[in-house]
Amino acid sequence: MEVFVQQLINGLTLGSIYGLIAIGYTMVFGIIGMVNFAHGDVFMLSAFIALIFFLILTTWLGISSVALALLVVMIVAMVLTSLWGWTVERLAYRPLRGSFRLAPLISAIGVSIFLSNFVQVAQGARNKPTPPMVPDVIPLFERNGYVVALSYKQIIIMVVTAVLLTAFWYVVQKTSLGRAQRACEQDRKMAALVGIDVDRTISLTFVMGAALAAVAGTMYLLYYGVVNFADGFVPGVKAFTAAVLGGIGSLPGAVIGGLIIGLIETMWSAYFSIEYKDVAAFSILAIVLTFMPSGILGRPEVEKV
Repeated sequence: MEVFVQQLINGLTLGSIYGLIAIGYTMVFGIIGMVNFAHGDVFMLSAFIALIFFLILTTWLGISSVALALLVVMIVAMVLTSLWGWTVERLAYRPLRGSFRLAPLISAIGVSIFLSNFVQVAQGARNKPTPPMVPDVIPLFERNGYVVALSYKQIIIMVVTAVLLTAFWYVVQKTSLGRAQRACEQDRKMAALVGIDVDRTISLTFVMGAALAAVAGTMYLLYYGVVNFADGFVPGVKAFTAAVLGGIGSLPGAVIGGLIIGLIETMWSAYFSIEYKDVAAFSILAIVLTFMPSGILGRPEVEKV
């Protein structure tokens, strides 16, 4: 029982990170119908940005408050990563928006390869560790010598995910930007005819997705304390899987899918062979989509004829 509870906590934490990345996938796909396969490497880039600025603040500037340093790092990472997301959309995706459907996909893969190799050349191929940011834990209970604990960094990750999901859901559902995004999702041509700036709306969607990836990158660095140039691929694929599992186009669905993937990974690692945890996660996706093709919270797509 104690192992189950501990792995439940670990799974919710890992799933929260996947959910933050998955929201970026689902927002872009919901509006322009394109899978931004560079999103995982944007997440990886943001983790490196967070690492660099955390070391600058704590080592060079001598800031002793970890909470203040993390807050500054997260804001800086969001700003810089959002700027990168805007640049990528403007240069790599917008010129191909009216092209055949494979063109943006190829462009996204090209951007992903460029980012991965750029970080490898700039930062090296080795793992980049950081000193423990929030090492303290809260012991919950002990049984048979096994202590079930909840760390402060796990609390931070889950709270940040819940707050951001609520904030972005409010933006999409209750603001003029959200109404413009939903209009573009339904029919971009008609949205343009009624006065919505489609290009600006799509650019802001990329910016919002990149900002969420930056938060996920900061939380990833906080949780694991190490980052590598190759860390964008596997979390990116799993986050995309989470978005599809939860129903791509649904913000709550993306987080639910992320939590499911995280729980499957941690539970499988605890009770079965850890080498097959990824197989288990993708198998669940196949099973769910067999019976629910639109995902858990997704809506069936209506084809216009």
